[in-house]
Amino acid sequence: MSSFRKLVFSTLAAVYFLILVGGIVRSTGSGMGCPDWPRCFGQWVPPTSVEELPSDYKQVYSDYRDQKNKRFAKYLSALGFDETADAILADESIKQEADFNPVKTWIEYINRLVGVIIGLLITAVMISSLKFRKQKPLIPLLAGLTFLLVVFQGWIGSVVVSTNLTPWTITVHMFLALIIVCLLIYLWSITQARSEHVYNPRMAVWLWASMAVLLIQIVLGTQVREALDQVAGVVANRDLWISHLGFDFIIHRSFSWVVLIVTSVFTLKLWKYEGLKGFTGRVFLLILGTILTGAGMAWFSVPAFLQPVHLLLATLSFGTQFRLLLWLNKQEKPVLAYTS
Repeated sequence: MSSFRKLVFSTLAAVYFLILVGGIVRSTGSGMGCPDWPRCFGQWVPPTSVEELPSDYKQVYSDYRDQKNKRFAKYLSALGFDETADAILADESIKQEADFNPVKTWIEYINRLVGVIIGLLITAVMISSLKFRKQKPLIPLLAGLTFLLVVFQGWIGSVVVSTNLTPWTITVHMFLALIIVCLLIYLWSITQARSEHVYNPRMAVWLWASMAVLLIQIVLGTQVREALDQVAGVVANRDLWISHLGFDFIIHRSFSWVVLIVTSVFTLKLWKYEGLKGFTGRVFLLILGTILTGAGMAWFSVPAFLQPVHLLLATLSFGTQFRLLLWLNKQEKPVLAYTS
């Protein structure tokens, strides 16, 4: 069980690293560095110069994505999302191919390599979990579900590329990553030894409230990111991006105060429990760091290096809150030493 827990934790750390790398891809505008998927410009090792590509590569990969999007639109229509399918087929900007940029190509390629490593780790977790199918059948069930979600996440990644980074597909891609993080944390949590505890339902209520407002803030953040993508496409000067974001940014910025207040109250409520000080302190610092990096982007014209850090801190905050929620669950029974 100890070696399995280490494998799960290593996989979780790798997923968080991929989230950071994905943020770097977004902040550097490298999302279309490879116009096809899973290969990059039709190769397993991408080119380093435009001379290695055919003269009509833009048309070739534009047609490739167009055919893939037509198949994707059929899937959407079959599921009843006719309006979304029609919007994808009617959007001519999706067919526009970017100029080859070796730096962006290799940033995106590294992102994919990390994704492959995580796929291998998840596969190892699923295979290793089978040894517990009799004692704890929930373990292989969770591992299998995580594996399926990672496969689906890979397919969604291909859709993100084929639709030329359509904002809503990026949002779906990110929320699937959050679900995978929570599943791995849950898997890691249930393999931990249990002990007696003193349980207070009010602690969990405040934690649920803190998680809810953070999740709302993450959703609002995706709206700001989508607006930022649109602004960046038409405004070259980064100093003007924030001023063009409009009401979505104002709501996101203002709601950060709600997140901070609820988290502060939650921290004070749980701080009196000796066994929870470390957890609550980490949650508070992570959320404070998330808010400060967000403010830094607004104050300093959205510097590229802060975007992935802001995203990573937000997902770390949510994951840490989820782990604490599991720790407070009656069935897990952590040790809580109350101090007056």
